[in-house]
Amino acid sequence: MPPVSQAGAKPPLSQAGAQPLYSKGYKAAVLGLLLATYTFNFIDRTIIATIGQAIKVDLKLTDTQLGLLGGLYFALLYTLLGIPIARMAERWNRVTIISISLVIWSGFTALCGSAASFAQLALYRFGVGVGEAGCSPPSHSLISDYYAPKQRASALSIYSFGIPLGTMFGAVAGGWLAQEFSWRVAFVIVGLPGILLAVLVKLIVKEPPRGHSEVKERPLEAEDVVIEPAKPPFSLVNEFKELGAVMAVLFGKWPVLHMMLGVTIASFGSYGSGAFVPPYFVRTYGLGLAQVGLIVGLIGGFSAGVGTLVGGFLTDWSGKRSAKWYALVPAIGLLICTPIYITAYLQTHWQTTALILLVPGIFHYTYLAPTFGVVQNSVEPRRRATATALLFFFLNLIALGGGPVFTGWLIDHLARFHFNHPEASSIFHALGGSFTDPGAASFTAQCPGGLAPKGSPADLAKACHGAMARATQQGIIVSLCFYAWAALHYALAAIGMVKHMRERAAAQA
Repeated sequence: MPPVSQAGAKPPLSQAGAQPLYSKGYKAAVLGLLLATYTFNFIDRTIIATIGQAIKVDLKLTDTQLGLLGGLYFALLYTLLGIPIARMAERWNRVTIISISLVIWSGFTALCGSAASFAQLALYRFGVGVGEAGCSPPSHSLISDYYAPKQRASALSIYSFGIPLGTMFGAVAGGWLAQEFSWRVAFVIVGLPGILLAVLVKLIVKEPPRGHSEVKERPLEAEDVVIEPAKPPFSLVNEFKELGAVMAVLFGKWPVLHMMLGVTIASFGSYGSGAFVPPYFVRTYGLGLAQVGLIVGLIGGFSAGVGTLVGGFLTDWSGKRSAKWYALVPAIGLLICTPIYITAYLQTHWQTTALILLVPGIFHYTYLAPTFGVVQNSVEPRRRATATALLFFFLNLIALGGGPVFTGWLIDHLARFHFNHPEASSIFHALGGSFTDPGAASFTAQCPGGLAPKGSPADLAKACHGAMARATQQGIIVSLCFYAWAALHYALAAIGMVKHMRERAAAQA
């Protein structure tokens, strides 16, 4: 690093890339802390899927209610607050916003352990969503200022690695804690460490200059010097103009629009099926929560983790040859993973299911990093947090808010059908019959919480178990089919991608 210039003297100019403002080691440390933050984000967001079966039995919930807790009740304020928080992040210190948000969602996660009813747990899940709204928009913006355009998909893939890491740690730790202690203890234990992490983020991560990594000339500064650019004046009219400008890119440019549709539809299927994978292993194979958490966590951590990293690095590498690969890599990956996933859930032994599930995530999760990279590269530096917030608004309101609810609602209907028609085996017959001839007996009344009441006849216990297991299997399979639909949109995004990225590169020069 060059020495800091004396007061009043202007630092020398350098061609971009000759001397970075931050060292590679420091940027790696920042990315590592943001990865840890996103990991806790997903631990607290998804742990309810692992311990949901215990909550369902304890509080006597339906799968629709379970889907609401894991989906809409979390996603509603998460998506609505994401946009105003992103607008704050365009003006104010992004590191502070991330740290405060981390404290809020960690505290509400711990409070979930004290919930005595569905309504109280729903209220705390709203609180978790409020906190998590301040994570990804400022984080994506920070990463884009620390890393150059051709490195962003790779950097964002490392950040997005928090999704499988968080899912893995949440599943393994949550399942073990719920089985050995209770689901209430699980919430408290996974929630509180996030507060300590928030302090570390605030103390270590520095706020970089906006547009620091764009290809242009800039002054050299010492590592601990940060130039705060002039903030645009605040006005409500200007805020709506900024939102309109970003939306014009996200929804008015063909390649970006179809990348948006692809990630939303794929995530709808992913959140919907993923919310009921742990209950599937419990209901179908009778496994304990700790064992299920280990299975789901290790599978997700490996396959989804590899896929997330491969998606970023592979698209940055192939994108040097043609920008269309930012769309084609996710399209091919999603198309390949769909039949493999379905095959896994048609197996009769959990060992076979688990073994097959090690494969599809490698192809499935290639869509995350290139999508985020294209969105970040499509807007100006001061609009990046807003772009992420708008992407996440539609993505999470539809996918996270609707996916688990849709799958849970479908499982409830399929369970009633199979309870009244135990001889039915075809998924198409069950889907049609669930809405045309569900049967007279109420599954919810006969099998509260999905189980026959204590002391019930063996035939009723068997009927409840069989209907619940079959319905969960078929509900997951239907949700997985959304991946093939998403692949179509990614393929459409490849049309015009080269021209779009060339125009953006010229605009940033």
